[in-house]
Amino acid sequence: MDIGLFIPCYINQYYLKVGIATWKLLKSMGYTLHYPHNQTCCGQPLANSGYAHAARFTAQHFEEIFSAFEVIVAPSASCTLFIKNHTRFLEGFQGKIYELSEFLVQSKAQDKINASFPGKVGILKSCHGLRGLHLGNSSEIGHGDEYTLTTILSHVKDLEIINISRPDDCCGFGGTFCVKEPDLSVKMGKDRLEDFISNGAEVITSTDISCLMHLEGIIKKNKYPIQVMHFSEILCQI
Repeated sequence: MDIGLFIPCYINQYYLKVGIATWKLLKSMGYTLHYPHNQTCCGQPLANSGYAHAARFTAQHFEEIFSAFEVIVAPSASCTLFIKNHTRFLEGFQGKIYELSEFLVQSKAQDKINASFPGKVGILKSCHGLRGLHLGNSSEIGHGDEYTLTTILSHVKDLEIINISRPDDCCGFGGTFCVKEPDLSVKMGKDRLEDFISNGAEVITSTDISCLMHLEGIIKKNKYPIQVMHFSEILCQI
């Protein structure tokens, strides 16, 4: 299977290791990958800030770059949701683009996982993944399939999944929300971290490194005894 790999701009700029881990993971599973070097932002920050007319040009560029691929995979639930559902300019991509964990579960590639991670891991269910892409059971409050990351991480040797008290709560990032409402954003992030820490998690993982970036900033500032990792990084541990 040929896959067009979409690495969102914030991953390319700040968390390149997540893009590399995604590439290594899919290659190790036997997929043929193509990474168009002239890809750019999907346009979500512009659209969410009220500049839909400007987002149209980034959407058109995305269409030019990725229209040739039958399957597109991205390590970001947030960007995947925007391309799939939140812009009228990219309607043809609704059935072609998949968030990474979504793709692994739907293609049953979790059976190809050969990773070992000796640690206690808590899962942060990002709002865009949970409520937008419906990646798991709580997307309809008790209905649906098991959350994708629970399914995937259960195949990782030596990894213990830690349950938290409020698994559906937002981390407080919300893109530009954290800029417009910094105090509330940080308070929500601290509440999330206290939930993970009090339940014994050593690592927090998610489908969205943007959410983890928000928590990582709070962790470093307050020296909390926990770290964050995108799940692709965990799956590359052997």
